[in-house]
Amino acid sequence: MFPVLLDRQCSEKTAVQMDASFGSKDNLFSLTPSSPSDHGRAVLNLVLQAAEIFSGMEEQVQETEARAQSMCKSAEERVRFAEKRIEVAERARREIVNDVGRKLQEASKALTNAQARIAAAEDKVTASEFRAQSAEAQLHDAKQALLLVEEAIRERLLSEKRSSVET
Repeated sequence: MFPVLLDRQCSEKTAVQMDASFGSKDNLFSLTPSSPSDHGRAVLNLVLQAAEIFSGMEEQVQETEARAQSMCKSAEERVRFAEKRIEVAERARREIVNDVGRKLQEASKALTNAQARIAAAEDKVTASEFRAQSAEAQLHDAKQALLLVEEAIRERLLSEKRSSVET
């Protein structure tokens, strides 16, 4: 990309410089014989023009190099900034994962404790049910015994009444 741009810029600048240089009659070569001093002057003119062109090209190269360095520096800064943002995001992600892990452990412990309390309560309910059944059985037995005692008392009273009536 840069060589094409540089080549295009150099070509345009060179063309302008060459047009300016060759536009004057002093810079035109004529096919008519001329003196050696004319040749020397023409050669010197060409050398000066070439020096100006090379100087212009060198300036363009320096400008392009400065722009490239500036672009690289800017890209490096953007990369460093992006890396910092990645580090911050990664740190936040780790904190969230750790926090979620802690909360999960707490919830697991709470669930285990709740299950243990439920099991203990179920055991108490079962024990209470057995005691209630036992109490019901004892009550039933007591009622039966009471009925038998009542029956025995009735029979005795009746038998005493019959004996006293007979006597």
